[in-house]
Amino acid sequence: MDERRAENEKEDTLTNRQGHPITDNQNMTTVGNRGPTTLENYDFLEKMSHFDRERIPERVVHARGAGAHGYFQSYGKVGDDPISKYTRAKVFTNTDVETPVFVRFSTVIHGGHSPETQRDPRGFAVKFYTEDGNWDLVGNNLKIFFIRDAIKFPDVIHALKPDPVTNRQDPRRIFDFMAASPESTHMITFLFSPWGIPANYRHMQGSGVNTYKWVNDEGKGVLVKYHWEPVQGIKNLTQEEADHIQGQNFNHATQDLYEAIENGDYPEWDLYVQIMEDREHPELDFDPLDDTKLWYKDEFPWHKVGKLTLNKNPENYFAEVEQSAFGTGVLVDGLDFSDDKMLQGRTFSYSDTQRYRVGPNYLQLPVNAPKKHLGTNQRDGQMTYHVDNPPGSDPHINYEPSLTGGLKEANHQGTPHEPEVTGKVKREAIDRKAHFSQAGETWRRFNEREKADLISNLSTALADADEAIQKQMISNMTEADSEYGRRLKEGIEKVQTSENEKQEEAVLDAERMGDVSDPY
Repeated sequence: MDERRAENEKEDTLTNRQGHPITDNQNMTTVGNRGPTTLENYDFLEKMSHFDRERIPERVVHARGAGAHGYFQSYGKVGDDPISKYTRAKVFTNTDVETPVFVRFSTVIHGGHSPETQRDPRGFAVKFYTEDGNWDLVGNNLKIFFIRDAIKFPDVIHALKPDPVTNRQDPRRIFDFMAASPESTHMITFLFSPWGIPANYRHMQGSGVNTYKWVNDEGKGVLVKYHWEPVQGIKNLTQEEADHIQGQNFNHATQDLYEAIENGDYPEWDLYVQIMEDREHPELDFDPLDDTKLWYKDEFPWHKVGKLTLNKNPENYFAEVEQSAFGTGVLVDGLDFSDDKMLQGRTFSYSDTQRYRVGPNYLQLPVNAPKKHLGTNQRDGQMTYHVDNPPGSDPHINYEPSLTGGLKEANHQGTPHEPEVTGKVKREAIDRKAHFSQAGETWRRFNEREKADLISNLSTALADADEAIQKQMISNMTEADSEYGRRLKEGIEKVQTSENEKQEEAVLDAERMGDVSDPY
């Protein structure tokens, strides 16, 4: 950018996008001072037409979010072993660098300006700007999910979103789907427990949720799960606390994160991994690729492998937080996919939605672009503003292979990971569904306060649902644990009795008050 200026222009002079100094930003051009306006209102038309386009399509899920910049430091170890025993990814093996990151936290279901006190999973998405290119670890605060097959994802989100006719979120719709999808029992148990409303983003856990792979130099792969644990400690809200905060401040989590970083109180998370051999594990009563299930610590220990620190707030929310774009398929050498059906489906969905939402060149935006050498043959499309050609490359050759120039393929690093796959191609659920076993185990591991809070929250939400839905939900919880089902049934009956009493009292109050006059 050059420093030339018009005669009436100073360092702080307002201009339009064409560089024209604006001499009147208060009044449109009109016939007389009352109007009507004239068509040649160029400054107004430019200003207003851009304003009309200031918003991009809102995320279908995870619309409400906050973000920050920071860095990740690997410890280079898994227990007493060098981490290279399991992965050749330099983001883990190179302990001499601090890998820059951008993190976006979010709620899932509601819109961009919804309260941050909703009982709702929270997104925890980390973009690592590694020396090998970007790595996105996209997950949630809870370590499991509602469904295990990606073909059901549009349905679960439709059920959780507002009714398409009334535009109200309706528990009857939610539990209609959940009751008919028994694999959701475990997630419902967590979501309506005291773990269902994180106090804020700084005191929130994170998880990759899905099962990934690590690959070492020999090409051997292991299954891996990722867990972020807040160094600040874990804090959640009761429903009463959330209701109180929502009445005062519906931006409380965004404000908390921003102010902590501004005050130098940088939030940190330890990264833990669980590792399992890459096989079917018939000794387990569940499939390790099933994202409705936990890998329990006593069988698969957590290993601390690094630390995440957030130390810089965005300078522009829209440019950095709103336009940040993540994808589960964004992996670097040494990291790989598992056969997890949800992960495979998400890998298509995430990058596809970014191209729709932000545009085909979303990876040219600074918050999304890798912080390293780049050379591609991708060209054009909406909002292209540079070509990914490294210095000295031939701009005429935008294809590969070429005998006369252009970009060349890189050499392989390490032995390729080549998993063997056999079997018939079919549409069929996994063998070890175990819909209710871990939901029951989670119930039994809860203390009495957690159990009571879960029953209170879930009973209240189910009280207005159709009787058939209530019966199926009670049946599902009974399959998980007989005490769980019995207390849920009693809880629903208690809420319904209380509601009936309140309605009768309201009728009596209205009769006592009589008619009132219209003050208008």
